[in-house]
Amino acid sequence: MIKLVEVCTHNKYTNSSKEEYSLREVFINPEHVVCIREDASAWNSLQEGLMPDGLDSRTRFSKLHLSRGNNGLDIIVVGEPNQIKEKLGIVRKQRTLLKG
Repeated sequence: MIKLVEVCTHNKYTNSSKEEYSLREVFINPEHVVCIREDASAWNSLQEGLMPDGLDSRTRFSKLHLSRGNNGLDIIVVGEPNQIKEKLGIVRKQRTLLKG
């Protein structure tokens, strides 16, 4: 299990589409990660000042798609996709061409 920082969203106002964000630790099983991609909407929220204080303006975010049997779960974590990939220990397997 690998520890990452998840971005959680909460409705700031019940009658508004504004969201408030918080951070929390989450532990991920790397074997359940199906896809990692950059999440620009979280970065835009950071630029608008909606993210918690203390995050650098250069911070990047990634969306992880996790396998849950028949369903999937998407979470947003702090870090760009390459950083997350390295942290999870995901390496690209070299494929060899069989000559027959």
